[in-house]
Amino acid sequence: MTNAANATIGFMLSRGWFWTSLLEGLKLTLYISGVSILIAFVFGIVVGVMRYSRVPVISWIATAYIEFIRNIPLVLLMLFCFLVFQLKDVTAAIFALSIFTTAVIAEVVRGGLNSIPKGQWEAARSQGMSYLQILRHIVLPQAVTKMIPPIVSQFVTAIKDSSFALLLGVVELTARSNILKGLFPAVGQILTIYAVIAAMYFVINFAISVVARALQKRLSAGRGSIGQ
Repeated sequence: MTNAANATIGFMLSRGWFWTSLLEGLKLTLYISGVSILIAFVFGIVVGVMRYSRVPVISWIATAYIEFIRNIPLVLLMLFCFLVFQLKDVTAAIFALSIFTTAVIAEVVRGGLNSIPKGQWEAARSQGMSYLQILRHIVLPQAVTKMIPPIVSQFVTAIKDSSFALLLGVVELTARSNILKGLFPAVGQILTIYAVIAAMYFVINFAISVVARALQKRLSAGRGSIGQ
């Protein structure tokens, strides 16, 4: 890279408003993904328990939802919420991402619940515990450590997938590159913009993964190795 190219990149990186623009985009990215993750986590548990239910109608409804949503593109779902439901751009992105992530988390929850030996259900029933009591006090506490890795993986995916909101006109982190490219059109500058944005995504997602591993290790303490 020539000295002139280095100078133009240095000029770009030295501009305070360059970083302010990216941080504003990051703020919106975290807002969209954060709200979506919170909503999806709550409803994902509910739908997952419904899918696991031994009541055929309830299980069928949850299964139909999960299979339908997981097999359509997230981008299409966002466009549908934006164009058909006439939701505002950010609201449409949150709504679609929440619906999609809920389906994925629900399947993770179902898998976690299925991993618990049936004998524990029978032992709890013999003690006079109800279905909800067994689920809350016996099954879920054991299943949660097995659910953490795939759930966190989906959280990370949700943060990355929030970038699809740029198709709705949402100026989140990835969309900021389109604005900055117009101001800094040199090839080196454009590549640097993408590198900076990629680094920001990496730092956030890596931090989430580290915290999740620490949490999983803490929850697993005293219960033996995961999967036992």
